[in-house]
Amino acid sequence: MSIWWSLHLRRDAASVPLARRLLLGAMETAGVDPEISYDLSVALSEACANAVEHGGGARGASGAYRVTVHLDGEKCRIEVTDSGPGFAHPPAIRPARVDAEHGRGLCLIRELTDHVHIGNKPGRGGTVVSFDKMLKWTKDAPLIAV
Repeated sequence: MSIWWSLHLRRDAASVPLARRLLLGAMETAGVDPEISYDLSVALSEACANAVEHGGGARGASGAYRVTVHLDGEKCRIEVTDSGPGFAHPPAIRPARVDAEHGRGLCLIRELTDHVHIGNKPGRGGTVVSFDKMLKWTKDAPLIAV
């Protein structure tokens, strides 16, 4: 079973919980284990918050970002793409200080998922944060991958 969807969201703080709730609802409906769903929802929230905060610094950049989710077999891949300036060099994901109030999002994403990639969007600029996690299914999952 393969499912994917894409959201085009305004760079507004209210879009973050919307994306999270949509992901959680879809995962619950598909029968994904709640712990896996929770980890992915926290990682998605962090990536969306980064897109809202940092994703529009380039001149003429849109006030929007995109979330794409792929549930494919035993893996989920999520991509969050913004229209900001991108990076001259992709940032290293370093452990954040325990008392830090900012700068912990990428570290959380790395800890909650199996693989993280951060890069620039080809062409017009912007950043793409993608992450994968192996799925576990509930016993009675209606959409178990066959």
